[in-house]
Amino acid sequence: MIRRDALDQLPVRTALPALRAALDGPGTAVLCAPPGTGKTTLVPLDLAGLTGAGPKRRVLVAEPRRIAARAAARRMAWLLGERVGEQVGFTVRGERRAGPRTAVEVVTTGVLLQRLQRDPELAGVDVVVLDECHERHLDADTSAAFLLDVRETLRPELRLVAASATTDAAGWARLLGGSEGAAPVVEAAGVSHPVGVVWVPPERPVRPAHGMRVDPALLAHVAAVVRRALREQSGDVLCFLPGVGEIGRVAGELAGVDAEVLQVHGRAPAEVQDAVLAGGSGVRRVVLATSVAESSLTVPGVRVVVDSGLARVPRTDHARGLSALTTVRASRAAGRQRAGRAGREAPGVVYRCWSEGEDGRLPAFPDPEIRVADLTAFALQSACWGDPTAGGLALLDAPPAGALAAAREVLTAIGAVDGAGRATGRGVRMARIGLHPRLARALLDGAPEVGVRRAAEVVALLSEEPPRAYGDDLAAAWRTARRGGDAYGARWRQEARRLASAAGEQSAGSGGGGRGGSAAGAGAGSGRTGGGGGAAAASDDAVAGLIAALAFPERVARARGAGSFLMASGTGADVAGAGTGAQAGWGHRVGSAGDSGGSRLRDAGWLAVAVADRPVAAVSARVRLAAVIDEETACAAARALYSSGEEVRWSDGEVVARSVTRLGAIELAARPLSAPDPGLLRDAVVSGLRREGFGLLRWSAAAASLRQRMAFLHRELGAPWPDVSDAALLERVEEWLGVELGRARRRADLSRVDAGQALGRLLPWASGDAARFEELAPERIEVPSGSRVRVDYSGEQPVLAVKLQELFGLQESPRVAGGRVPVLVHLLSPAGRPAAVTADLASFWRDGYRSVRAELRGRYPKHPWPEDPSAAEPTRHTSARLKRG
Repeated sequence: MIRRDALDQLPVRTALPALRAALDGPGTAVLCAPPGTGKTTLVPLDLAGLTGAGPKRRVLVAEPRRIAARAAARRMAWLLGERVGEQVGFTVRGERRAGPRTAVEVVTTGVLLQRLQRDPELAGVDVVVLDECHERHLDADTSAAFLLDVRETLRPELRLVAASATTDAAGWARLLGGSEGAAPVVEAAGVSHPVGVVWVPPERPVRPAHGMRVDPALLAHVAAVVRRALREQSGDVLCFLPGVGEIGRVAGELAGVDAEVLQVHGRAPAEVQDAVLAGGSGVRRVVLATSVAESSLTVPGVRVVVDSGLARVPRTDHARGLSALTTVRASRAAGRQRAGRAGREAPGVVYRCWSEGEDGRLPAFPDPEIRVADLTAFALQSACWGDPTAGGLALLDAPPAGALAAAREVLTAIGAVDGAGRATGRGVRMARIGLHPRLARALLDGAPEVGVRRAAEVVALLSEEPPRAYGDDLAAAWRTARRGGDAYGARWRQEARRLASAAGEQSAGSGGGGRGGSAAGAGAGSGRTGGGGGAAAASDDAVAGLIAALAFPERVARARGAGSFLMASGTGADVAGAGTGAQAGWGHRVGSAGDSGGSRLRDAGWLAVAVADRPVAAVSARVRLAAVIDEETACAAARALYSSGEEVRWSDGEVVARSVTRLGAIELAARPLSAPDPGLLRDAVVSGLRREGFGLLRWSAAAASLRQRMAFLHRELGAPWPDVSDAALLERVEEWLGVELGRARRRADLSRVDAGQALGRLLPWASGDAARFEELAPERIEVPSGSRVRVDYSGEQPVLAVKLQELFGLQESPRVAGGRVPVLVHLLSPAGRPAAVTADLASFWRDGYRSVRAELRGRYPKHPWPEDPSAAEPTRHTSARLKRG
């Protein structure tokens, strides 16, 4: 029986007529409805005709998270007076509750992408609602782009709604409207209960969060604020924290409080999530939650929010090939969403664990995931959709070119796309497994070597990182998961079964493998894991190591001492307790930093690193999850990175020539080369010059002056006078240093090269202009006294520093560069100290000389100081010597 009283209380009902009109007209709409209005629950029911209004339709609702999808389905089923799976159902990865009568199905955006790839027309679906689109998750943005493509090319009658509490309504309206103009924006007024703000920054400074590390002092402060809120306010408390580890730590700090402490996050058991969302039973509650509770969910009874101000988001270091979650300051938009949870049912209060001054410096909105995340899965989805460059997709933000190029490199390496970026048959199979392409590759290539079940179990571990208490050793974590009766273990077993089934289906349909096949796996089969019937006998270490190495071949790593490793990508990696892994102990992995698994990893010769991140200011990455492997497995899994050849390089002031075998950046073997390739030798010397500069050559005063004069003419006259900057000299190094390069082997050889003699080869001899070099940029200028004075070309303007008396009678300043550039004259006292500077001697004699004469005449009485210097005799001598002469 429909609960009309509850439906009538949802404020979004006033916006339903406008929403229906928009969908009956252009077919797309943007729905802006504040939290608590019922947009997630009443709107899909109404559009499906389940509330008695409008025609019957099948509605698909896409939520960003599994917990939100299940909760929304349960809430809608309750409003209809039914159980989930009847007229309202849900599908999330590994779980489906729907039947033939289901008219409203709630799915995650990941599930929606899978359906679109299998059935682009979405046969039988009339309306798709993209909920919480303001969160800008990559899967949601991709789903919207695909759906708009479907509307344009296959099913113009498919209706599409982008719904959110707070969003860029104008941007989404333009996107959904396409060439027809902006889609209608329908706004629903909410019943807004006031929420007071209490600013409670820590009394003492705390270390900023970075990577997965959060200062325990901040978590202790958050727990203290929760206790304070319990004393000062009534109702349940909802506390926002960045991740599961922080939730566990704060829960420990709250031991003994007079309230039930509950934990809500993506890893929590479904029954715990249901209990939290169902409301309390008279006992006061403290709900510790991640950002999953920001939207799509209403936690009944909450009147107080305590906000840590932190969020955990994906970030990718493309240069090092590391993708991981990282802790950031939550945006102001997220802060408003979180605070709104306190006012969903009645007036409330939010305690913010930062200062009001800090609040203004926070980012306004979270970064769209497409700008910061690993785009490998997105690139494969686009390729399978038929748009390898993603250039034809309607996206609010275009994917960064560098990140997309890096993703395509990975996909090409694992055989998921061809040289043109088009999806191969193997790539399509990977996409349909519903995993990151790296993990799909490990599953497909690893299953024939170690068995489908064991490969699926390890991949399931990698698809959702195990709890921190499981440790850093992948094989040990696998054994713990097999033994464990915790919530993670239950989800892991369910996912492992799903993956085993998927791998079996893909293998059966592969027809022997597509491009890339199981090449890496075949190589690995000759190792210790064994192939075929030997798979069952392989150790957990061997199986876990092979699967991790297949997924992340560039992260196979060899020990270099004291728990420090070098990955094939070239990035250093430290196991907890060594190097950067031991730094800032306040942020260690709870329950694992000092366990035996960590010790075992530190002592290994080789690792397959599955999860790693790089803390701020750290030189090396920190290993969070890895398996022990041997060199043979590393080389087999990462054989695309294997290379052998001559290496000639500049190192510590000399050329080092060797024959080297490498696995990426890892040097496996090397021997000296007695007769290296001359071209490689020259390249090595040029590399030394590039790295250490042309100071390696011998620069006499004359050579330095020559370079300055050539630079001056290039600056003032241009061609044919050459550019002699470092960059330009490196480009033409063969032209002016070719002979010397062929003989150089070390720094001492280069230090004997006369740079001036070599540089002279760049003068324009062929055109004959070199003959005018001395005329245009004279090294010295003869002054009226007969002295030949050196010109300094090191500055912006040539400088002639000469004693004032030597210029008597000279009416105009000297000029160079064919008369184009006046020389800046530094007039010196008889003692050689600066007395005046001028580029116009005539003006100086007329206006400036009188004051200089008055100042210096008494100080240097033995030198001539005529009243009319323009008519006086120039001299290098004193007045007495002039008389004797």
